[in-house]
Amino acid sequence: MIERWSRDQVLALAPDAASGKAAQGVASPGKWQVRGVAGVLLYGACSGSGAEPYLACVDLSGPAYRCTCPSRKFPCKHALGLLLLWAGDAVPQGDPAPEWAAEWLTARTTRATPTRPPGPLTDPEPGAARQPARPGAGPGRQAEGAEAGRQPAGAGPGSEQEVDEAGADPERPPVGPGRRAEEAGTGPERRAGAESVRHGRVGAGLAELERWLADQIRQGLAAAAEHEWDGLAKRLIDAQAPGVAGMVSRLAQVRAGDDWPGRLLAEYALINLLAVAYRRRAELPAPLARTVLIRAGFPVTREEVLSGPALRDHWDVLGRRDEVQDRLTARRVWLRARRTRRAALVLSFAPPGQPLDASLVTGVTLDADVAFYPGAAPLRALVADRHGTVPAAGPPPGVPPEEALEEVARAVAEDPWVESWPVVLAGVVPERTAIGGLPLHPAARDPWRLLAVSGGRPLTVAAEWTPHGLRPLTTWDDDGTAVLL
Repeated sequence: MIERWSRDQVLALAPDAASGKAAQGVASPGKWQVRGVAGVLLYGACSGSGAEPYLACVDLSGPAYRCTCPSRKFPCKHALGLLLLWAGDAVPQGDPAPEWAAEWLTARTTRATPTRPPGPLTDPEPGAARQPARPGAGPGRQAEGAEAGRQPAGAGPGSEQEVDEAGADPERPPVGPGRRAEEAGTGPERRAGAESVRHGRVGAGLAELERWLADQIRQGLAAAAEHEWDGLAKRLIDAQAPGVAGMVSRLAQVRAGDDWPGRLLAEYALINLLAVAYRRRAELPAPLARTVLIRAGFPVTREEVLSGPALRDHWDVLGRRDEVQDRLTARRVWLRARRTRRAALVLSFAPPGQPLDASLVTGVTLDADVAFYPGAAPLRALVADRHGTVPAAGPPPGVPPEEALEEVARAVAEDPWVESWPVVLAGVVPERTAIGGLPLHPAARDPWRLLAVSGGRPLTVAAEWTPHGLRPLTTWDDDGTAVLL
């Protein structure tokens, strides 16, 4: 049985503020001719402007959505409104479901059935590593959350819409038209040759970067101008080092902030460390050398990640944060394992106007297999397979602030370029500028909602650690209900 979500959890799924507001407008029982829930299937028929009602379905185990409305947003206001009614206990049990809803769920389940290699899993218990299913298969596949009622251009009102984005990879930013032709080679020899050529270009670009950084230190921090950083970033992109280019392009933001001399010098040091580490990568341990390549911009494919071992555990979805990066919207979703206490970050990207992956609902605990990207301090991951949700799991296990900092220190020691890390603090009393003695990020100060839930009492808080302070994500009230911050 799926544990009922809170209103906050539902509204967090809205693709934008307008969709959330519109959903509240249709979250009235009088708007729905039919509504019901049968197991994991939530369904309803909402009266609209036309003669026929809009038919909306939600697979609560995904979640995944379908609606016959013409909206291109995902999920649409009807799916969100239906979820709001369900969250408010205003949707009755309706088993069996109508034929149109049951057929959709059956077809979706059939498409999502994993194709596994012969033989049982090595260990079905949480925390066990397994040999994964075929890459991309299984109900935990990220694209399943994108099964929604979005109508292609030209479709008329009331036409059935359901878009499966299985062909896209939401975990990698789209590659622009300027991608080098040699990267598209298919044969092993051609790929090896292309990689050798790329290493030469990246090495030359980072050698220029080292000289530029040395000049900056000799001339003084105030000498650099924004146009110099822009030009350097463009040259690094031409040198096929997009990861380093991204670090350089963010220097203008550092310069515009408070205490910029110290922060700019720290950024210069990290960029220089990456350039030197790339030049001397043959001397590094294999996991750290792989981290250096990834930080420089060498891609790791989704197939490579899913072909490796995965960790099965009960994973708490701690929270998420969206930010715009290079004309793309990036979504960070933080996970934490209950048994192994592993941290994980699921990243997805979308161009402006396109939906982001909404399949991981904050506050839900998943029984899932998670596969990690390689590196010295593995954090980024993919949800390979889902085995359902864990009902009434309550707040995730937390640790004192000192223990959380020790974990962060270990991660930074293994990967000096770590920019954020999820922590769960237990028994802490929030203040206007700190939580449990740990300072808040300047943009997260005065967390009034968190202060109101606490009322001066200790509680459990999930937060994103950054070098500039904590960003609160979620807390839990006395009833164990997740409160999004």
